[in-house]
Amino acid sequence: MKKFVIFSVLTCMLALAGCSSQSAAPQGTSGSGSGEQKAETKVVKLAVVTAQDRSLTKGLIKFGEILEKESAGAFKVEVYADGKLGGDRAVFDAMKVGTIQGSTMSSGPIAVDVERFTALDLPFLFKDEKTAYEILDGPIGKELLDELPAVGVIGLNYWENGFRNLTNNKREVKTVDDIKGLKIRTLENELHIDMWKEMGAAPTPMAFTELFTALEQNVVDGQENPAGNVTSSKFYEVQKYYTKTGHVYNASPFLLSKKFWDSLTDQEKEWVKKAADEAKTYQRQLNQEETKQAEEYLANNGMTVTELTAEEKQRFFEAMKPIYDKYAAKLGEDLVNKLREANK
Repeated sequence: MKKFVIFSVLTCMLALAGCSSQSAAPQGTSGSGSGEQKAETKVVKLAVVTAQDRSLTKGLIKFGEILEKESAGAFKVEVYADGKLGGDRAVFDAMKVGTIQGSTMSSGPIAVDVERFTALDLPFLFKDEKTAYEILDGPIGKELLDELPAVGVIGLNYWENGFRNLTNNKREVKTVDDIKGLKIRTLENELHIDMWKEMGAAPTPMAFTELFTALEQNVVDGQENPAGNVTSSKFYEVQKYYTKTGHVYNASPFLLSKKFWDSLTDQEKEWVKKAADEAKTYQRQLNQEETKQAEEYLANNGMTVTELTAEEKQRFFEAMKPIYDKYAAKLGEDLVNKLREANK
């Protein structure tokens, strides 16, 4: 009997020891019993200044969904919209040091660090989206992306913000002459400032995150952005006139921190590239649909929407010739000429 009791006690002690050993197993170990440590999930913070329902933001969300699926959860993507992590320039600087892993933004802010990106913002450069895609997805687009790693950023491809159009709260703009004297918010970019000066406006560079308040308080009379930004940021609440100038096509490169990119394995890079390519196709299509819907929405919500005549568009283009002369000399005539030839 005594032996039986001792045997029972020992059995219980061994069982308890086994349970204690299992519960103390380190977190993240494989459930297969192999004892291998599970790889830590990589958090990818993506920041953008556009609103939650804008095509660029939705493109980042789509990228995250694809990457998480392709990697079977090895990545967790967080998207911060509405400039929550700062304006374009603040986000670009954060990518350099790796505190933000990625973004998409117009070429204007990028050109502060990589000057030749300015060429993509030359006025009336791209005649339509199809032409822009052919050029940006080809050798010229790659040539520019290849300059980004030197400043700590990787460019994978080009999404689109769309054609920029003018809004203001002073008067209907039907001609170049109507622009004279208007205080226009511009991108923090020298070419954009010069362009509006050529048209007789008073350009005022500022971060997109500050723009609504500036319009509301009449710090500036107007601004210029693609239709999707005008609607999603509710500029129609503080602007009356919308003119379809289409003066600049805004490519919006998809960017990653080089510090983050260099930390990835070859397999992880392939997952990221696949997600970026699929998200690009999705975002571009969505943006074209969004532009059409946005302009209809603006017309139905109190804005006067003005279409320029062919003659007036030509006058706008003629007014921009000094910009081409100046920036061909600054950026290299070879690059500017290649862009102009590709658009013919």
